[in-house]
Amino acid sequence: MIISRVTFVTTLLGLLVAPAVPAQDQYLNPPAAIARILDQPLTPIASLSPDRQWLLLLARPSLPPIAEVAAPDLRLAGVRLDPVTNGSSRAPSFVGYVLRAVNGDVERPVQVPTGARLGAVDWSPGGERFAFTITTDLGIALWVGETSTGATRVLTGPELNGVNGSPCRWVPDGTGLICRVVTPGRGPAPRVASIPTGPITQESEGRAAPNRTYQDLLQSPSDEALFDHYFTSQVIRINLDGGRTALGQPAVHSRAEPSPDGQHLLVQTIHRPYSYVVPLARFPTATEVWDMSGRLVARLADAGLQEEVPASFDAVTMGLRGIGWRADAPATLVWAQAVDGGDPRRQVAVRDEVRLLAAPFTGEPAVLASLAFRHAGTEWSSAGMAIVSERWSRTSQTRSWLIMAGAAPKLIFDLSSEDSYADPGSFLTTTTASGTRLIQTTADGRHAFLEGNGASAEGDRPFVDRYELATGRTERLWRSEAPWYESPVALLDPARRVMITMRESVDDPPNYYLRDLGRNRTTQLTHFTDPAPDFAGVTKELITYPRADGVQLSATVYLPKGYHKSQGPLPFLLWAYPREFRSADAAAQVIGSPYRFTRPSGSSHLFLLLAGYGVLDNPTMPIVSLDGKEPNDSYVEQLVSSAKAAVDKIADMGVGDRSRIGIGGHSYGAFMTANLLAHSDLFQAGIARSGAYNRTLTPFGFQAEERTYWEAPEIYTTMSPFTYANQINEPMLMIHGQDDDNSGTFPIQSERMYAAIKGHGGKVRLVWLPGEAHGYRARESVGHTLKEMVDWMDRYVKHGGVRAATP
Repeated sequence: MIISRVTFVTTLLGLLVAPAVPAQDQYLNPPAAIARILDQPLTPIASLSPDRQWLLLLARPSLPPIAEVAAPDLRLAGVRLDPVTNGSSRAPSFVGYVLRAVNGDVERPVQVPTGARLGAVDWSPGGERFAFTITTDLGIALWVGETSTGATRVLTGPELNGVNGSPCRWVPDGTGLICRVVTPGRGPAPRVASIPTGPITQESEGRAAPNRTYQDLLQSPSDEALFDHYFTSQVIRINLDGGRTALGQPAVHSRAEPSPDGQHLLVQTIHRPYSYVVPLARFPTATEVWDMSGRLVARLADAGLQEEVPASFDAVTMGLRGIGWRADAPATLVWAQAVDGGDPRRQVAVRDEVRLLAAPFTGEPAVLASLAFRHAGTEWSSAGMAIVSERWSRTSQTRSWLIMAGAAPKLIFDLSSEDSYADPGSFLTTTTASGTRLIQTTADGRHAFLEGNGASAEGDRPFVDRYELATGRTERLWRSEAPWYESPVALLDPARRVMITMRESVDDPPNYYLRDLGRNRTTQLTHFTDPAPDFAGVTKELITYPRADGVQLSATVYLPKGYHKSQGPLPFLLWAYPREFRSADAAAQVIGSPYRFTRPSGSSHLFLLLAGYGVLDNPTMPIVSLDGKEPNDSYVEQLVSSAKAAVDKIADMGVGDRSRIGIGGHSYGAFMTANLLAHSDLFQAGIARSGAYNRTLTPFGFQAEERTYWEAPEIYTTMSPFTYANQINEPMLMIHGQDDDNSGTFPIQSERMYAAIKGHGGKVRLVWLPGEAHGYRARESVGHTLKEMVDWMDRYVKHGGVRAATP
């Protein structure tokens, strides 16, 4: 080949003047003790059959490779999908199933193809079978397994449409499933034009539309076309013998749920106009009832585009909310509907109504309950009783009402959602023959059962209570006792007081047990082993300590294996996440239990214990409403005060060296980290992962802050560590997934914060994780993250020199 002189000279000049491009770093591995844990399979998940006779154990693989996590996906209307499989690009998968009898020692492997990517399990209403999916490079197929034998068979080809949630639901008699499948003959995806045909235009007509920041929204007509292509599905009925029936016409169906009597389908369909400022959940949605042949029975509502909901946690969309089938009736719909326009600023006596409409779905709906707050859920019992709950976020108040036919609603619970100590628990439920969930009651219908965490000053102690419906009196049937942390899973026999629990201790991994309270007998059902034996011997202690203003704080102190404080104080990492409270008493409540089995997984900060550090885990950082003001009005002052109290506590205990302490956190904890480095000198270095640092980029509220930037500009400015980047004089490691999908924590937040600190001469390192979202999944990404954390702490905390730490 002959190269002309002109071409050669031009090429040479291009090479001489081309800017230098930094080489991408290679993934690093953490220390060997950490790597061994990362490479272990995760502990299986157990699913209890509706008849409560079997546990299905779902085996989980170790962390997936970056090739899987970073595979190309599409991001449309707030959803990330795999264009190859027509399913979620982030769905977890399993590698095997095992059936374990609750009564007896029978264990039965489920027969699945070797190497298959298995999905979650959906039991048939009676528990005789279970449905699951297998994902291949061609798509998602539906399989069914037999509980009695463990044998499985395929029901569909790789055609399920799983981009918008679970694609299949059992029909109530267990003879088949209702599924959403890719439209037959769909053809290739529309091509995205490489040359624009014109500008992309949005317009507001003068109506307020305050929306929080969302990721992965539609951005162009090409995105709209892709959305229609991938989200459009055909509803079908697939029988266990393989026969199928197409129901209705293809559309962007988001739901197709059979009624308890199996005679009707509740169908929700999304339609245009689509939005570029809100995600899928706020697109226009038509709600209809079909019969089981796909014929329209009733058109219930057609909610328009919801872009104009007020910026408040208590604001709701207009129209039907939370619509579903009444669990104790053959075919009755129940939903909540705002009667205050969805606007919490209006002063009205009634805000929500809970309404009922029975088949044939004509006439006016009946009102089950009129609520002064927002509807928070309705539960049913076989006796026709309903428990209706309501809440008001602004005051953290929650209430529950007992409603029975012919009687006035009876208030049974009225408390603050912040007050964990006073939480009465949740009603235990059981599965009916048609697959619905009802409140579990005694045979005479007089009593129901409550289970809760049992939060207390000594830590969580889960419990089961018997609740007398007529009087509200409770009788404690069981409570977790030291040295165990044990939580109820299901009450199998209320009369004999037999139940399944999950039990663990500091040294024993969580396992399922059959507990017979009447005979004081326990039988271990599973034998999960320690997934991280290298971590055994680490000690932990639940501690409490006061803040300067008297607010009581708590945390868990972890110390490395073999350490004793006679060896001298350790370098420490504090890892925290602030929370807002209306009440100082609620903020002071103890979180967690000293009896939990703790093993790190993923990118856990607890891995630092294997590198010679002490860890103060979840030191409470409450931001409390003081003197009638909003909590965030004194955010910085309270944050620094809480951090100082934590540092003082571990120093006073003799385990922490106050001149060698780092601070870290993820998401809102990263925001906290940057603020503490900007406003105090308590810490030698910080680790901030996937954070937001400039609150003007989330102007319509963030976290628990309801006020907009224009209502409280000084709060947004003062709380933003970006404002004080020039004051960050300690080294800060920043890590962020390049494909962060969390509202508000756009990658640009870390990009601009890094530039601000660097521009003022600060010590800062920014690590981008390709293909990762808000949490990190790939083995390479997790290993690299932990390596960066250990190296940063070694460099600037463990070996970073000694200086006084004063706020």
